[in-house]
Amino acid sequence: MADHTDFNDLAAVAGAGAVKASIARAIAPAKAPAAIAGTPRDADVRRIGEGWPDPILPGQVAVPDLPVDLLPSWIKDMAGAVVDSTQTPPALAVLISLSVLASCLHRQYEVAPWGEEDDYTEPLSLWTLPALPSGARKTAVINALSVPLVEWEKLERDRLRPEIARVNSARAVSKKRIEKLIKDAVNAEKDEDRESIRKLIEQEEQDMPSEIRAPRLFTGDCTAERLQALLVEHSERMSVLSDEAGIFLIMAGLYSGGIASLDVFLQGHAGTAMRVDRAGRTAHLDKPALSFGLALQPGVLAEVASSRRFRDSGLMARFLFAIPPSNVGNRDVRRRWSIPHYIRNEYAARLHGLLSGRSLVAGKPRVIGMTDAARALWLDFSAEIEQELVPRGKLDAIADWASKLPGAAARIAALFELAESGDAANSVGKTSTGQAVKLCRLLIPHAHAAFGLLGADPIDADALAIVKWATVPGKGRPTFKKSECQKALEGRFRSIAKLDKAIERLEQGDVAKVEKLPNKGARATTLVRMNPRLFFE
Repeated sequence: MADHTDFNDLAAVAGAGAVKASIARAIAPAKAPAAIAGTPRDADVRRIGEGWPDPILPGQVAVPDLPVDLLPSWIKDMAGAVVDSTQTPPALAVLISLSVLASCLHRQYEVAPWGEEDDYTEPLSLWTLPALPSGARKTAVINALSVPLVEWEKLERDRLRPEIARVNSARAVSKKRIEKLIKDAVNAEKDEDRESIRKLIEQEEQDMPSEIRAPRLFTGDCTAERLQALLVEHSERMSVLSDEAGIFLIMAGLYSGGIASLDVFLQGHAGTAMRVDRAGRTAHLDKPALSFGLALQPGVLAEVASSRRFRDSGLMARFLFAIPPSNVGNRDVRRRWSIPHYIRNEYAARLHGLLSGRSLVAGKPRVIGMTDAARALWLDFSAEIEQELVPRGKLDAIADWASKLPGAAARIAALFELAESGDAANSVGKTSTGQAVKLCRLLIPHAHAAFGLLGADPIDADALAIVKWATVPGKGRPTFKKSECQKALEGRFRSIAKLDKAIERLEQGDVAKVEKLPNKGARATTLVRMNPRLFFE
């Protein structure tokens, strides 16, 4: 047939049967192609989905890398070498490096963003917690980065051994003399003899040398009570570096009938005075400094730390989290690369330099301020965070954590400055502050992921409930009215404000879009369109 013909021409040429057959072919449904595993059957749905980005479900926050380039030069070299040697995510080495650095400098220094004379200061204690699954070589990273601390402890123990022996023997003699004098005083017949002996006892106690202990920088598994004692014994400073959940189990009350004493942990982070007076145990600390460097499995973290008491006490808000993708399953088992000796030696020498001259007696921390440029940068970051803490702000769900982030940035900036300049640092400069602010910005998505993992974000739970309702197999709702969702889930969403927060969270993860449908003479209808990829992927 030529172009521009109709059914009359077809009937004239081929008869009525040809017309009937042509119409039947036109209205018959096309035969569906064979389904291919992993692809949608409906090509139209797939085509619509191509206009949407991949959805990020609540609790599945896309987290950025924490590059080692943000660290001070010699720490960057060591952390990068550890990453290459162990084939682990950089975030693990970055956060553990920060805790090791804090272990050397906390209680010795404080940072005052408004100047040395200002009342507001931040201690340099840091709590870091990267979470990775079993087999991710967490132990190897912690060991590599903390070896210089172990070596320093051994060197100090050897150096002080003669002095410790002398003091211990002198104390032992004094104690025996006091015991003898006490017996003499008891047996004295005259009051003046007894008074004379009492004065000898008093003088002996005054002359007895104070006990000397070889310094310790960190511990692993210990109770809260033992941690208090370690702070007393070691100049009000101690760190916990571990890849085991023991300390978290202790916080959860493993040794106290399910009721943990969190005060030693909280006060050790804030540097506030601690006074413990209990039967058989006292601990008087003016400015305790406690740092953590924990590398735990996500499952352990979620199980133990999801306690409401942890969140309400502010304990979890003090940790800087990292939830990086694991390298397990993607490592090259045939590749072996050792950390170069010159990098390892420089790292150890610089850490030992920061520890040199460390007093065995707790003194007054040295306070360093910020330059004008550094303070301006820090204040801009603080204002940026503050603006997002409002209800329905980006940081509303983790406001307890985010409100402490500017303080953490000041601490990290001071640690960076001291790492580069050592005792010669007079103030924190713009470069160190800029690196600290960059790192803290990158930590925000990790905190969202961590609190989602802990089940601590109720908005995530509400948003997932909407996704589950909208994607029920056979009853999917690619588009729905907000009022329909509230009615269907009225037990969860008794207020429209709560529903709005959950939908906004879905928008942030490209899971849904909100559209307004105008109604003539009436309020616009709010439609929620779900990402089509949810229905065929």
